[in-house]
Amino acid sequence: MPPDSPRLGAEADRPARLVSLDVFRGLTIMGMILVNNPGTWGAIFAPLKHAAWHGWTPTDLVFPFFLFIVGVAIPLAFTKRLARGADRGDLVRKTVKRAAVLFAIGLGLAFYSRGWRFLAGEGIDLSDFRILGVLQRIALCYLAASLLFLTTSARTQVVVGAGILLGYWAALELVPVPGIGAGHLDVAAETLPAYVDRLLLGQHLWAGADKLWDPEGVLSTLPAIVTTLLGIVAGQWVLADREASAETAAKLMAVGLALFAAGSAWGWVFPVNKALWTSSYVLLTGGLAFSVLGACYWAADVRGWRGWTTPFVAYGVNALLVFVGSSLLAQTLARIQVAGPDGPRSLQSWIYETVFAPVGPPEVSSLLYALVWIGGWYLVLRALHQRNIIWKV
Repeated sequence: MPPDSPRLGAEADRPARLVSLDVFRGLTIMGMILVNNPGTWGAIFAPLKHAAWHGWTPTDLVFPFFLFIVGVAIPLAFTKRLARGADRGDLVRKTVKRAAVLFAIGLGLAFYSRGWRFLAGEGIDLSDFRILGVLQRIALCYLAASLLFLTTSARTQVVVGAGILLGYWAALELVPVPGIGAGHLDVAAETLPAYVDRLLLGQHLWAGADKLWDPEGVLSTLPAIVTTLLGIVAGQWVLADREASAETAAKLMAVGLALFAAGSAWGWVFPVNKALWTSSYVLLTGGLAFSVLGACYWAADVRGWRGWTTPFVAYGVNALLVFVGSSLLAQTLARIQVAGPDGPRSLQSWIYETVFAPVGPPEVSSLLYALVWIGGWYLVLRALHQRNIIWKV
């Protein structure tokens, strides 16, 4: 066992699942579905949009919350196995395999839309196929954080995390981009991460950025790993709290407030930016994640208030299934064409304009569509939860 690792005795007797963690995961996946599935992208309330560039909105918290939750689950998953005598090398192999499967699922989602072109007789052009994405970043961060947890001490993990955040700041401020210079952070295509993405990935980048950079790019994945490491810290604290105490909940929220303040202060010199996953963004969003987990832990595990948790737990235990299923369904509705008086349009557009648009102002109708989407998936997830059906990789 690496020095400073969590103790492998009584903590291994904790329940396999923390209600608060499932609630937090459920809240987060609901948030992702809410912002990813408006009735129309032309009418969205401001908090449900990403920040244009620097700064943040509630929408910009969803992805880092996911990575933080992945980190919290790492010590909860591995510590019990290690206590039972599991071989560390075998755990490493299983971790690599699981990360590879997650990465492959992400590639599959990206390939799915290309498949529709094939069905339409257009052929499939992979010359600009996007390699990275949300699930791919989750896979890479899970792999890196898990390997650090399994092979290094807690102290080393802190040093690595701090080194990445400081080194990333220095790199973006001091390393010159050829033909542009150093420290250009206000234009996406002129930043160091954009240059590295173009250098390593060529045209295999996000189409929404005109193939000039990728919000889940190579270099910006490094500070995203630190977001996951912060989750590991929180997970170790919860794991060591055998009695589900209010002190641990308060500790999580207090540290969260301190990290949020540090990230906000750092943002004055190194802007908070999701697309760049700046170091200030890591601390700010990590602080909020600590606080939300602390609040959920206090309510669900310390106080034992469980009546309100049912829909969130149903979402939380099958977060991967609903993420993949919702993405596939959304792409399918967007690709199926139906006839209309003004020519063909997508089935999704027809449903929105026929059922939801007449309800009220565009922003309200668009939000209602997303809420119904969440409700519909809840019916599916509740049925699966009642039957204890959980999709794992």
